[in-house]
Amino acid sequence: MNELRVNDLLALDPMEDMYRGLLRPWRIDTLDRTPRISVDLNESDGNYILKAEVPGVRKEDIEVRVDGNQVTINAEVKKETEDKQGGRVMRSERYQGRSSRTLWLDCPVDEGRATARYENGVLQLTLPKSTSSSAKRLSIS
Repeated sequence: MNELRVNDLLALDPMEDMYRGLLRPWRIDTLDRTPRISVDLNESDGNYILKAEVPGVRKEDIEVRVDGNQVTINAEVKKETEDKQGGRVMRSERYQGRSSRTLWLDCPVDEGRATARYENGVLQLTLPKSTSSSAKRLSIS
């Protein structure tokens, strides 16, 4: 996710920046757990080959959607840990995060022949280009 921040140099408050800086490690810690989807896209022999790194995510928690020339990858992480000492729970943590990546390709994809494979944290999609064209020429009146 991208953030656009505009700094107004005349509106700086040193006390506010000091207090805001105390909270930064907490925010950074939670952002690092969200699965990040890094993508490599290649084109060869009438196919798009898309490799997406989705580490720490189970295959069942990945969803791929293809709609024309738009490809969307959704990944969700759910983790629960519990430390027991004796008969009581000393610590219990839960985490849930979701990440999404959408790409628009030059040509539409033939959804019927597209394949997906997930191995060792890498999702590989083979997306054949569609041979049928839905382009229509309009007459100008």
